[in-house]
Amino acid sequence: MRVVLQRVKEASVTIEGQVVGQIGQGYLLLVGFGPDDTEETLDYMVHKITNLRVFESEPGKMNLGLKDVDGAILSVSQFTLYADVKHGNRPGFSNAAKPSLAEPLYQRFNEKLAATGIPVATGQFGADMQVALVNDGPVTIWYEK
Repeated sequence: MRVVLQRVKEASVTIEGQVVGQIGQGYLLLVGFGPDDTEETLDYMVHKITNLRVFESEPGKMNLGLKDVDGAILSVSQFTLYADVKHGNRPGFSNAAKPSLAEPLYQRFNEKLAATGIPVATGQFGADMQVALVNDGPVTIWYEK
């Protein structure tokens, strides 16, 4: 599982001209799955993400977590996090989980995030999405398990 986390002032995802997910302050998560990901992988990522402290308690000190600032999560599926660009000029995606595995993992991941009490908005698995954000910092963190 791979997650790119961006601390945002606001973020939204639009499909066919309609906003389907939107948050204010919080995290935009770009989420991809590999073929070996399991419930344990999801639990690990949920714990790491929901306990991350990257909001400032005072200038220059990132001591606050998402719950401390009443933040939210916008979770967007993105299989392209598993792109292989070692050969040629066109990426290969054979390292990404097949949709039949990835979609239930994505749904379960979002359920587990929401179960922590943090508001969670989502994109739509497999859709062509336009993602807008106002990056805060910027703070961008890469997770891989």
